[in-house]
Amino acid sequence: MVFGRGDAHARVVFVGEQPGDIEDQKGLPFVGPAGHLLRRAVDEAGIDPAHIYITNAVKHFRFEMRGKRRLHKTPDRVHIEACRPWLVGEFALLHPEVVVPLGATAAKALLGPTFRVTQQRGRVLQWPATAQRPEDFPVEPAKLVATIHPSAVLRADDRDIAFDSLVADLRVVARVLRH
Repeated sequence: MVFGRGDAHARVVFVGEQPGDIEDQKGLPFVGPAGHLLRRAVDEAGIDPAHIYITNAVKHFRFEMRGKRRLHKTPDRVHIEACRPWLVGEFALLHPEVVVPLGATAAKALLGPTFRVTQQRGRVLQWPATAQRPEDFPVEPAKLVATIHPSAVLRADDRDIAFDSLVADLRVVARVLRH
């Protein structure tokens, strides 16, 4: 199991999909290539990394073996629901001003299966009113800004454009924090 980490009084909570292979081995979220890219994007967006908390909707690495390699396999609804109590428990301890789902799986875990990151990314939404089963999340009203997962930047044909769009979404988060 890979649980979240960061400031217990975080102003921003980033929620990813699931730990990757490196995160699974180290027991920490976002310590692999996607995590390094996220930290760079957070810095460029002007968000204080001392005031963030990072976690995942699914707390285990779902994979399939290909030879000696463990390759990422997208978690399905069963995995998201099985890990939901842990995510809800993390939110019970945190009172963020902004929640940032990173990618489709995280957004759907929080907002339901009809949410589309590609259509609603970078927009300020109300949390928990938009949340799937908002009664599960004992948080004070906060804002939500969905964006792509940093691993999508790493897989993009034009990484510079994808990175710039991630930073642009995170600048929206930074603006919310300033107001």
